[in-house]
Amino acid sequence: LDAGELALSETSIQKIREMITYVEEDTPDLTKNFSGHMIDRRAFDAALVADAIAAGADCRFGVKAGAVSAEGVVSLSTGEALGARMLIGADGVRSAVGRAMGSINRQIVETRQLTARLNTPHQATDIYLSSTIPGGYGWLFPKGEFANIGLGVDAAYKDRLKTELEALHARLTDEGRVGAQALRYTGGPIPVGGLINASGVLGAVPALLAGDAAGLANPVTGAGITSAVISGKLAAEAAIAHLDGDAEAGAVYQEEIEDLFAPALNRALAHRARLLRAYRDRGRMTPAEMKTGWIAYEAYWAA
Repeated sequence: LDAGELALSETSIQKIREMITYVEEDTPDLTKNFSGHMIDRRAFDAALVADAIAAGADCRFGVKAGAVSAEGVVSLSTGEALGARMLIGADGVRSAVGRAMGSINRQIVETRQLTARLNTPHQATDIYLSSTIPGGYGWLFPKGEFANIGLGVDAAYKDRLKTELEALHARLTDEGRVGAQALRYTGGPIPVGGLINASGVLGAVPALLAGDAAGLANPVTGAGITSAVISGKLAAEAAIAHLDGDAEAGAVYQEEIEDLFAPALNRALAHRARLLRAYRDRGRMTPAEMKTGWIAYEAYWAA
């Protein structure tokens, strides 16, 4: 296992075996053999930092990277300005490196999530599709004794986040599945516009984007950790190649991530666009439409 894969495996809280999809008031659909892991994100991030330090990286804490100039100079919150022989922007959906390159994630889903106590052990991811959650979905993700309950909506409808999350939490509480107390809240934006240009030059400094900064989160599911780990590794390899004198390293990196991720991203983009059109035209999506736009159903993969 490489460092990223090792961090994923070592920070797993529990295994997932199935997916249960709830579409409006229809009987939920069970998808067996939908396996995966729920990870402790804090432990995962800490493991990556520990691996980076062990490999010789200079990791700074309590310091924020601010604007990146057109010449590739990074301004820090300490007042320092750092130059580089190469930049890798792994700085999320609103990447400062990407902004300097002109590579901007313009389609966004806004998310809000709470953590509550899980009353009964659960080994499935529960997905909630509804016309009240346009451009996204609701979820219950079990994590041992706790559950993350959340939803994401197209940025144009972000005013619905609080109300719809409260309604989902109340529903699950009434069903006796989770505790009524919200232990903590999290949330943030996810890019859903697909792959953007992830290789460029700032002045004389080559620059690459990885993970959410490159638009690699899936436009339907929002999943992005695996693609972030893979693209981060490839970006590091491209940086090494560049420093060894390979002038085409950035172009090769762009080709690699396009080959790896573009087919799945483009399929998801097409489904998401179709569902949003239906919602904007009619103010609703039918259960059949929603099912064709979700990964648990064969129609999603047939289109």
